[in-house]
Amino acid sequence: MNALIYTLGVVIFVIGVVASIALHEVGHMYPAKKFGIKVTQYFVGFGNTIWSTKRGETEYGFKAIPLGGYVKLVGMLPPAKGADPHAVRKSNTGMFTQLISDARDAEYEHVDDKDMDRLFYRKPWWQKFIVMAGGPMVNVFIAIFLFAVVFMGFGAMTPTTTVQQVSDCAIVDAQAGRACTADDPETPASKAGLKPGDEITAFNGTEITSWDALTRKIRANGSKEATIEFVRDGQTRTATVATSVLARVDLDDPDKTVDVGFLGVSPTQQMERQGPGYVADVMGDYVVGTAKAIWHLPARMVDVTKAAFGAERRADGPISVVGASRVAGESFTIDDPTWSERAQRVIVLLAGLNLFLAMFNFIPLLPLDGGHIAGALWEAIRRGFAKLRGKPDPGYVDVAKMLPVAYGVGALLMLMSVILIYADIVNPVSLS
Repeated sequence: MNALIYTLGVVIFVIGVVASIALHEVGHMYPAKKFGIKVTQYFVGFGNTIWSTKRGETEYGFKAIPLGGYVKLVGMLPPAKGADPHAVRKSNTGMFTQLISDARDAEYEHVDDKDMDRLFYRKPWWQKFIVMAGGPMVNVFIAIFLFAVVFMGFGAMTPTTTVQQVSDCAIVDAQAGRACTADDPETPASKAGLKPGDEITAFNGTEITSWDALTRKIRANGSKEATIEFVRDGQTRTATVATSVLARVDLDDPDKTVDVGFLGVSPTQQMERQGPGYVADVMGDYVVGTAKAIWHLPARMVDVTKAAFGAERRADGPISVVGASRVAGESFTIDDPTWSERAQRVIVLLAGLNLFLAMFNFIPLLPLDGGHIAGALWEAIRRGFAKLRGKPDPGYVDVAKMLPVAYGVGALLMLMSVILIYADIVNPVSLS
């Protein structure tokens, strides 16, 4: 039975990935068509075509390998300066010059004179910006929607002011998990007689309505005496005890340790539906975390490469779609979750994936969308400065000159994909 549930998790995740890719490409295609750009192909996947159909001038279809997709926008590359786009250059010198010339020739192979005003490069910079940003922005909106479904629809586990456990002794975070000894001091909560099930309602005369508020009050109390009001078995009681001081992780800076007041209680958790503000906070945390992950990706890829050949695999390192699919399958079986929990886990995984795809695509390098976005912005800046200075219009930005960089980045991305997929097969990341 677990094998079937595992497979179901993988299948649902893969379907979600394919849908995300398809919608990403719609984000490019829809505004392109609205702006009159000629779109000849819309495909999800790479490799051999397994199905396609033509509607108007656009061929729609699926290819065998569902690891990406593309929309063919005619005229992405402008012709060489002063050249006839229909005339093939007779000779070129240098490998990169030849590559650029061949790419230009391929771009205009099927362009008719009637299509000249519909070429991508001839459109205003802001239209090119919208078309290229449309794809990753769709992924951002998908992430927001999925996070909203999880946290506003299902809810999030939220700490309450009801005590779940009273610690017997005060132990610093670095020693968390070890058993208490006779040398360890008794916690203030234990001295005060607090018990699991007690609901803390006030601290030093201030009403407590959330665990976060209580935590900050306790931390700020240092070693001073505190009056704690709580409800037990329907009766309100009061206890007075001095909180102790212990080294704890800073709430505002997880990399920093500070000496703070300590009581020695942990809260019960309950599922509560959240509002838009909570979703925005989660998105903010994910954006920061994703940005850090992308920044450290080269170093993490070194670790993955070592792991592919026998070294220990880091649980927080990058994974491929293959690895993410395995994680999705495990999330459906580990800890024997309910169907609601399974749904939440795979939705959060897809939301995080969409946010990563968006932010990665915004990197200003060809062949990523960010490379074309950067070209459109540079065109706007260049033309704007020329107009202010009364200089002639410098014309369109020739992104074809960046093709050697695009080929290099593309080759690097392919190599990274191969390494990640291989590592995810021979030394996968596991939730258990």
